[in-house]
Amino acid sequence: QVTLAESGGGLVQAGGSLSLSCVASVGTFITYAMGWFRQRPGKDREFVAACAWSGRSTGSADSVKGRFTISRDSTKNTIYLQMNSLKPEDTAVYYCAAGKSNINDPTIQRVDYWGQGTQVTVSS
Repeated sequence: QVTLAESGGGLVQAGGSLSLSCVASVGTFITYAMGWFRQRPGKDREFVAACAWSGRSTGSADSVKGRFTISRDSTKNTIYLQMNSLKPEDTAVYYCAAGKSNINDPTIQRVDYWGQGTQVTVSS
């Protein structure tokens, strides 16, 4: 069983920055890719970025490339999402997610665990 606890988020003006954190409590030795999804108002939940269990490889959606950076501190079982140059269209509830994966594979084929979500609002 894995529990995910997010923090960060809030309200920021367009062009500003925010950082999200997600701490995973992992009860087994199964390796998980971890990442972020978001759900914008009236839209389906979508992939944002993910990081391999090892932290050595990452992937992100085209819409956030060059603006968002995902990283992982394995010693703390924590992933971070640094969001820069935020746009109003980044406004969404951001969810931390974990899915079983190989140690160096950032792909979340199937989400096994979700966090509770944290609101990010970008004003124009």
